Amino acid sequence: MSENTIFKPLYALTHAPINAHFSKNSDDFVVREVPLYEASGEGEHLMLHIQKKDLSTQEALRVLSEISGAKMREFGTAGLKDKQGLTTQYITMPAKFESKLSGFSHDKMKILSATRHNNKLRTGHLKGNNFFIRLKKVLPTDAQKLIQALENIDKMGYPNYFGYQRFGKFGDNAQSGLDALRGKGVRNVKLNEFLISAFQSDLFNRWLSKRVEISRFAEDFSVKEIGEIYKFDAQTAKGLKSQKQFFKLLRGEVLGHYPFGKYFLCDDLEVEISRFNIRDITSCGLLVGTKGFESTGVARAIEDEIFDPAQEYLSKMQGSRRFAWSYLSDLEYKYIPEKAHFQFSFMLQKGSYATVVLEEILHRDIFE
Repeated sequence: MSENTIFKPLYALTHAPINAHFSKNSDDFVVREVPLYEASGEGEHLMLHIQKKDLSTQEALRVLSEISGAKMREFGTAGLKDKQGLTTQYITMPAKFESKLSGFSHDKMKILSATRHNNKLRTGHLKGNNFFIRLKKVLPTDAQKLIQALENIDKMGYPNYFGYQRFGKFGDNAQSGLDALRGKGVRNVKLNEFLISAFQSDLFNRWLSKRVEISRFAEDFSVKEIGEIYKFDAQTAKGLKSQKQFFKLLRGEVLGHYPFGKYFLCDDLEVEISRFNIRDITSCGLLVGTKGFESTGVARAIEDEIFDPAQEYLSKMQGSRRFAWSYLSDLEYKYIPEKAHFQFSFMLQKGSYATVVLEEILHRDIFE
């Protein structure tokens, strides 16, 4: 990993950039959290369903803390939501502070409901998020291109990269995470942990981009050429070339049941390709660390090459796996020619980024 490098992963689709204007504001970018379960109606916690506009989750919690008297550590969330845009999410807090919220009023936040619940929300306690995005200044020809790109992604899926939010305003969080692993971090333990996770995320993106590259080359080159380019054995090269779907699987890689389930190794490639194509399973990339489920064979060799910068720091990172290839659900879209607006909505599994999907569609930096 070179100093001050902002890595731009490969797109899966190959169309030219599409002209459209995107602004991350409360009218054109809406996020609605989909809970893993409903509030129980009883218990020592209070589950709040909040709506916020142009506030980060931490800022919203700070407002509620100041009004109620609850400490920041007493709040529970299933995930963090964007600051820009209109977002709804669920949070929990001790029910003993419920009376302090009577008559709550804030110009950037509403409490939509408050229900008793048995436990504190933890990170990951959600099904996913629904997104609404409106693009402006869209010509009819570009609207058709957007429709085609959306339908392609809906059909084939998309590479589940970490979004720009993970890497900071200047794109230097990953490098700061590596510095922290080298013992040059800041004194704030929580901040160091976040920066180290950005380092892990950057390596994940680099690995996934390599897999997208291999998948592209497998479609465009012969078995012999694939073997020569990647130093693959004949069986591996043939196995890649024979696959019809875009994202190619490798024997020995880690797979997981989609959208929820345990990890396992890809032993019978033909069987797992069939399951992959009906979205029963998917490929799972490594978040490097001591507890990451290990791959084998050629898949392991590719990982070892990409994750080499982290090897001497493994004991300082826990490690896990993350879906590498994901899918949209509940896709809807509409073009409004008289306004030159193109709007669409979809649901993503937890941990996935709508901005990653939008960049895949537009094929350019969305904040240029």
